[in-house]
Amino acid sequence: MSTTFRRPARSRQTIAVVAYDDGRTAYLWLDGDGRTDGLHLMALARDGQALGTLPDGVIQSVRRVR
Repeated sequence: MSTTFRRPARSRQTIAVVAYDDGRTAYLWLDGDGRTDGLHLMALARDGQALGTLPDGVIQSVRRVR
């Protein structure tokens, strides 16, 4: 009996870290989002603040982690 090795399917989830000017960090999970450039991630982080999924505060940077 032979077995073949298969790689697990790559996750379509993107994770970004949101850094605030007071030193706090938060994580932003994006399902199936193909655009991960800086301006798009910053806009999504601000939308997350407006919706209440991210804490309020001045966002210093948003960086893709995975």
